[in-house]
Amino acid sequence: MTTLAPAPVGRDGDRPGGPGAGPGGEPSGRRAGASRARALRTAGRTVPLVPAIVLLAIFLLGPVISSFYGSFTNASLTGYAAGGSEFVGFANYRELFADPDFPKSVLLTLAFVFFSAVVGQNVVGLGVALLMRSANKGVRAVVGTFVIAAWVLPEIVAAFVAYAFFNDGGTLNTILAGLGITGANWLYTFPLISVIIANIWRGAAFSMLVYSAAIQEVPPEITEAAEMDGAGGLKRLVYITLPAIRRSISTNLMLTTLQTLSVFTLIFVMTGGGPGTDSSTLPILAYQEAFRFSQLGFGTAIATIMLLVGAVFSIIYIRALKPEVD
Repeated sequence: MTTLAPAPVGRDGDRPGGPGAGPGGEPSGRRAGASRARALRTAGRTVPLVPAIVLLAIFLLGPVISSFYGSFTNASLTGYAAGGSEFVGFANYRELFADPDFPKSVLLTLAFVFFSAVVGQNVVGLGVALLMRSANKGVRAVVGTFVIAAWVLPEIVAAFVAYAFFNDGGTLNTILAGLGITGANWLYTFPLISVIIANIWRGAAFSMLVYSAAIQEVPPEITEAAEMDGAGGLKRLVYITLPAIRRSISTNLMLTTLQTLSVFTLIFVMTGGGPGTDSSTLPILAYQEAFRFSQLGFGTAIATIMLLVGAVFSIIYIRALKPEVD
């Protein structure tokens, strides 16, 4: 008869699988050591981020909170409220939603963002990226210089260049006059269209760079196989290239939308929000109320609405960027 030997006893008197062991016979001390090691690794990754988090809290979160609180006060640059503001609750928001200029400004902002960022910059940026990929070296140099120059220029300089182009006696009307065509007073007759075109010119380079990098990552063998199967350029773009760069498109849409939502200098220099309020987007309206009419509380209420609009766009794009679950 074979005698079974007793199971070995650990230093603490526990047998494998007993009260002092973890799942699969692993000692609890080893589990605790692994947990401590993971905690140390997490701390090692987190500690270097602390200064950046503190700076973001001071210079980003702090002003946002201050602006949000200011929208509930009667803060002003002149009068008795300039010495010390008072909490007025939702009075600024009630006045804002009763202001006939506010809904018009919201519509102008949405139109400006949609046509100059969502459509304009993305379509032009993608088109230029495709052109730069297939064109010869000379065309790439000329187009790249023209497009990127607008992006690297300081915004105030780009705004004055656009103003000089669309002004009544500017470059565009001079060219049209040379062709025997009488140009319009673009900044007065078509102010929103003028700033939309200027913003597309100003921001298309960023989209071009994003899409150029994304297109380079499309596997060439897939495109070549589609070409051998007889797919034309448009079909390859629609059924291969665009689905392959879908996440880059979503990311670029989010970035260009948020950048365009806050455009101020370009519009202010070109039209000043006019004529009247025909190009007065939310940033222009907020500036005018806060600094031209000295109503800081009212102006920060408009800024808070802009923040909420930007948050809505961000949530939509972030949901679009989530990986699909099979």
